[in-house]
Amino acid sequence: MQWKTLLDLFIGFGRATLLGFGGGPSIVPLYEHEAVEVFAWVSREEFGTALAMGNALPGPIVTKLTMYIGYRVAGWPGAIVALLAVTLSVGLIMIALAGLMLRFKDSPVLKGMVNGIRPVVFVMLAILAWDFAGYAFQPKGTGLLSWLPFGIAAA
Repeated sequence: MQWKTLLDLFIGFGRATLLGFGGGPSIVPLYEHEAVEVFAWVSREEFGTALAMGNALPGPIVTKLTMYIGYRVAGWPGAIVALLAVTLSVGLIMIALAGLMLRFKDSPVLKGMVNGIRPVVFVMLAILAWDFAGYAFQPKGTGLLSWLPFGIAAA
């Protein structure tokens, strides 16, 4: 087990977590960027499969997805480091921000900042939906059954 690999997992997932806003699904494109393009831990197809499997299971997608990739890269130590990267930093920041938001809850500047972030979250969710559609709606095989995912989604 290389310490550099564990450090990379912590930096990659921690950076994506700290740069994201709006909850788990809106941060998934940032995790995909880190895992597929920056560090090449998994392929885009494997990321899409892990995302689909993670969405089928109960609980937050962020922890399941990052722990899977961490486990895939570095076994159980990688899964634990990935989990710490996405929870520890956010937990500490939430405690600090909650105190500030309670203190300045009536501030028009704070209200304007929150309203300004909403479109960014919408765009990130739209990107996630677009990317996920590419994985989910690839026809498998030939014939009528190959279009079954499209029919289910339309229904």
